[in-house]
Amino acid sequence: MVPSLDMAQIDVGQSLQLTALEARLRDLLLDVARYIDQRSTLQTELPSSTATNVELRFTGGWVRDKLLGVDSHDIDVAINTMTGYEFGLQMKEYLERPGMYQKYGIQRSSDLHKIEANPDKSKHLETVTTRVLGLDIDLVNLRKEAYTDDSRNPQMEFGTPLEDALRRDATVNAMFFNLNTSALEDWTGQGLQDLRTGIIRTPLDPQQTFKDDPLRILRLIRFASRLGYLIEGTAEAAMSQPAIQDALRVKISRERIGIEIEKMLRGSYFHRKWIARHALILDRMTGNDPRRALRLIDRLGLYTTVFSDPSHSGGSPLPIQNWSCAYECAQLLVAGSREVTDDHRPESEAAARLSRALIDDASEEYLVYLLSALTPWGDKPASPTAKPTAKTAPPVAAVVAREGIKINNKVYKLIESACVNASDIMSVKQSVSETLRGQTGAVSRDVLGMAIRRWGEKWRLQVVFCILLETMRSGLDNVQGRKIILADYASFVDCVRELDLMDVWKLKPLLDGKELSRALRKEPGPWMKGALELLIAWQLRNGDSRDVESAVAELEQHVHRRE
Repeated sequence: MVPSLDMAQIDVGQSLQLTALEARLRDLLLDVARYIDQRSTLQTELPSSTATNVELRFTGGWVRDKLLGVDSHDIDVAINTMTGYEFGLQMKEYLERPGMYQKYGIQRSSDLHKIEANPDKSKHLETVTTRVLGLDIDLVNLRKEAYTDDSRNPQMEFGTPLEDALRRDATVNAMFFNLNTSALEDWTGQGLQDLRTGIIRTPLDPQQTFKDDPLRILRLIRFASRLGYLIEGTAEAAMSQPAIQDALRVKISRERIGIEIEKMLRGSYFHRKWIARHALILDRMTGNDPRRALRLIDRLGLYTTVFSDPSHSGGSPLPIQNWSCAYECAQLLVAGSREVTDDHRPESEAAARLSRALIDDASEEYLVYLLSALTPWGDKPASPTAKPTAKTAPPVAAVVAREGIKINNKVYKLIESACVNASDIMSVKQSVSETLRGQTGAVSRDVLGMAIRRWGEKWRLQVVFCILLETMRSGLDNVQGRKIILADYASFVDCVRELDLMDVWKLKPLLDGKELSRALRKEPGPWMKGALELLIAWQLRNGDSRDVESAVAELEQHVHRRE
């Protein structure tokens, strides 16, 4: 863990305390800079105002995290006199001299990965990535970006530290640590103060900032939700403008949008030890807060810009006025799965029972928030297929996730199954609830178990989706309705557990297909699938009995009746 820093005691021009690895990296980079200065053999054409000696800076997120006392293994290094690729080649050449690997404790030279510019998609920063001393390093020159009114394609030029700072997405990400002088730099004059007071603002006019690179909209939302900061008013206003949102929709690839959404919804930014040490400011800085990110997307009117199928536009407007019910419920469920929660609302006890039963780990917490983000599409009917013989069209929510934010195939299958099985899950849950209230007879273990097997391995998260969907349908401010929904589902899951059906999808039949064929003296055929399901149902009715003879006798009766 990095040393704890009191931001009130840190000021511009002062040094930052580095870890042992960071200090070794700094020494290596400065030695490479001196090696370059001494040789003076570079052929790069530089502006006449550019300094002749190599000057290096740690930039952006590393500086922000260092000031917050947060571990960071990703370091961006800005160079004043050459491209990152040129510096990387010089560093590789320097390290290949005799004894250099041993001097810095480096096992081997890492490959340099050059990322070419792609101005059509706002990925216009030529960068070199490498790994040194276990740290992920990006090497890039100080730069400025020149735009014209009739083009979205920026011209990347060598820039000054001020120009480099001003073109960044937020002031808190625009501070530098000068390796040559060991001094903190804040060229915008606002970064350190904004970090102290909890403000996310753009260094330049936000409308122009977002027009140049619309992905900055999502990045600022991510930082605000991650740090617990407020987005400055003029920046928020610009985010809501239709023209800016259109630029986000058109200019930025769906893969990059998906990456930002996943970062918003996944993982914890602050380590638990950091949270404990900084308990006095937990009211403002609570770590990654997916609910806050979804609230901002909702309030800024960005939902259909982000969560949509880019291949289809138009159609009836998507009603999202009750979407907040879903993501607020997701927060309640996730909070219930953690060791500590300050949520003492009446429904929190039911939410905690559901969380312990349905949400296994942090990766599934991410999926809960993702499912909540897709609930507005949960009631949208799938588009009819063009041909009667064609496969059933996938649910719209699954298509939006696949095409809109480019989720992987495994998550796509979960969302598809959740939508397809939703009505069945709700029906079975309702039946169990009525039974538990004494309105009908006992819950049949085999009926419930076979239903869960239909839903498959990920049935628990599919149940979560149904909870979120029903909560959204219940409407805004319907606290009583949410209490009833959570209580019903908690009783349903309690029943599943009491009947020892939580892992029923793993249950294997007593006999495999060949054994069953021999036992029933029938040739293998289509009948076997139904017979194996009957065998599983028999096992569930009989307490997972291993009595093969009794099972076969009952199966024979079923098979003969069908014949």
